[in-house]
Amino acid sequence: MDNNELLIKAATYQYPEQIPVLVGMLPACFMKYGDKMKKLVAKYEDLLGNWWQNYDPYKDMPKSYHKGQFTDPWGCVWSNKEDGLESIVTGHPVPTREDVHTMKEPDGDVGLPHGFMYLRLLDLRGFEEAMIDFFEEPPELQMLIDKVLDYNLRQTKIMLENYKSKLVYFGDDLGMQKGLAIGAEKWRKYMKPCFSAIYKLCKDDGRLIYMHTDGCIYEIMPDLQECGVDIVNPQYRANGLDNLERVCKGKIPICLDLDRQLFPFGTPSEMRKHVEGCIKRLYLPAGGLGINLEIGPDDPLENIEALLDAVNEYRFYKG
Repeated sequence: MDNNELLIKAATYQYPEQIPVLVGMLPACFMKYGDKMKKLVAKYEDLLGNWWQNYDPYKDMPKSYHKGQFTDPWGCVWSNKEDGLESIVTGHPVPTREDVHTMKEPDGDVGLPHGFMYLRLLDLRGFEEAMIDFFEEPPELQMLIDKVLDYNLRQTKIMLENYKSKLVYFGDDLGMQKGLAIGAEKWRKYMKPCFSAIYKLCKDDGRLIYMHTDGCIYEIMPDLQECGVDIVNPQYRANGLDNLERVCKGKIPICLDLDRQLFPFGTPSEMRKHVEGCIKRLYLPAGGLGINLEIGPDDPLENIEALLDAVNEYRFYKG
């Protein structure tokens, strides 16, 4: 059974045969460790598959992971100083509120990439200007939101026509390290209606929704569920295991993003204890739990091996 099927069972409490485990490895990790990384990955083919055999990070990674700059269809300028890591937006095409009035949405089908709604507003306006907008609530704020939402609704319809999987994936980072930058109240006022409208299209089409979202978002996780999200991908460190257990266990299915802020600094034994502790705290036989492991170039090779070994073992945990 593949992870997609396991995630569906976990999201709907249908007693998955094992805990679904998603593993992501940044291209920079292969660039740093080379053949050592490939030899390590080969040990876990049953967990990871064999995609790595012909993997060339320089050729196969997305455009945004290459050093340099590019402009996306919205006019945002993305910059990157190092191959193998994600770019950031450094050029914002809607710097003033007056520019909102003349801003045009992209033509054609360019999809729903990570950061399709909330982060799109920040990319267009710039973080500081967007935060002032949310504080002062000028009419241009809702105008910009409406333009981005209208585009996203059209793209969602196109996606549903072409993507046949029962489980559809969305990603938008809503939180900071210690909370929502705009606060939960304004998120509910301005953003919740947007996600509800987008996800309603999916639910009406009989789909289940997986949503990745970084940052401290536990206070709005019930809202995300009300929007239609079936399984949330929250971060361990930003939300805290106590909060995730209290808010989610048995109520809101999650695919837990393990503690990436621990991986570069801990020991192999701490990696194993971390995986074990998370699974034992959040596991239920009926489901509601998946594990997401993202590995980067700052993680020591011995820690990467310990993490892979632990998730490979504990995905069969039965309490």
